[in-house]
Amino acid sequence: MLINKSSPLKGEVTIPGDKSISHRGVMLGAIAQGTTRIMNFLQGADCLSTIDCFQKMGIEISNDNSGITIQGKGLDGLSAPTGILDVGNSGTTVRLISGILAGQSFSCELTGDESIQSRPMGRIITPLSQMGADITSIHSNQCAPLAIHGQQLNGIHYHSPIASAQVKSCILLAGLYADSETGVTEPYLSRNHTELMLKHFGADIKTKQTTVTVEPKPRLVGCDIVVPGDISSAAYFIAAALIVPGSELLIKNVGINPTRDGILRVCQDMGANITLLNTVHSAGEPVADLLVKHSSLKGTVIEGEIIPALIDELPVIAVLASYAQGTTIIRNAEELKVKESNRLDIIVQELSAMGADIAGTDDGMIIHGGRPLTGAAVDSRLDHRIAMSFAVAGLAAEGATEILRSDCVAISYPDFFKDLVHLSA
Repeated sequence: MLINKSSPLKGEVTIPGDKSISHRGVMLGAIAQGTTRIMNFLQGADCLSTIDCFQKMGIEISNDNSGITIQGKGLDGLSAPTGILDVGNSGTTVRLISGILAGQSFSCELTGDESIQSRPMGRIITPLSQMGADITSIHSNQCAPLAIHGQQLNGIHYHSPIASAQVKSCILLAGLYADSETGVTEPYLSRNHTELMLKHFGADIKTKQTTVTVEPKPRLVGCDIVVPGDISSAAYFIAAALIVPGSELLIKNVGINPTRDGILRVCQDMGANITLLNTVHSAGEPVADLLVKHSSLKGTVIEGEIIPALIDELPVIAVLASYAQGTTIIRNAEELKVKESNRLDIIVQELSAMGADIAGTDDGMIIHGGRPLTGAAVDSRLDHRIAMSFAVAGLAAEGATEILRSDCVAISYPDFFKDLVHLSA
């Protein structure tokens, strides 16, 4: 995809459904009793992988223009898959589904693409094993493919060394099949979509600060879910409007869950002109329209407990920092090294190629903003967030920016470039 310096971005865009919530809706709908309907489901490759896995375990799921309909069979209603469960590129799928599979009465194998087979799975193998699960890394490297032999699980209280919603959710989902209460305490609060949705389906779940507990063997009941727009997808249009002079965008139906709104807080610290409009709640999730206007940004420091609330947005925040005046320091972001790609190294390498004054650190980066950027050829490494972040960088850069292997945006936002072209006229 070729990106040229843009004229002002104007108009409105409705963001596709939240990826995290779409995944969880399918999973809980499958193990609930009765029908679950999901509207505004994200039709991205990752979420379709979750549907495929549950269909292979005997769950009837229809996908049409009206949304997703799931005929749930209850906690013990899944069947042994006839083949290997392939999660594609979805880290959320492989980690969360492992918690469900650990408590089943059958055995199965989980795998994914090359990226998934290099991502760390020891972070779920350890707590699941403490619960009595039989889960192993087939190649003995703490990565997928995984072999899971389902069996009775024990409730535990796990003190997670990292703030990870995927780890927390895996343990909570396994806890549904345990013999006693299961709890997780994190160093910082990670996104809480699993807790909110479990409660929506009828689970007995309690939260206090960074600790969450779930009671075993609940009767989950199918329900209707309207998925808010994904703030991680909205982040690219927020950034684009802020850095392209003269821009003004209305970004509609964006989930602003406090465990996910870190980018809004950082943008506010940087001096961004963003107004929240029409705030409502849907199934416990706050949603709003965002009015974003071009702004003169300044550097800031991003670290500590806010990191889990914006971990997926850090690539595009680095782009914002390159266009801001002053220095931005990002710390405690080593998790970026084990995403779909090593995002820390790639951000530094590719922004440097565009002329940014940026240096990597062990756990983040230092960006001295305000230098003009120039277009460059950027290899996405098949990482959707890298592709979209550097497309945004190219909108305000001199010359053309070429995004190689840009079709990877289909993982989370299939119509990203179509919407971008529409808004930039």
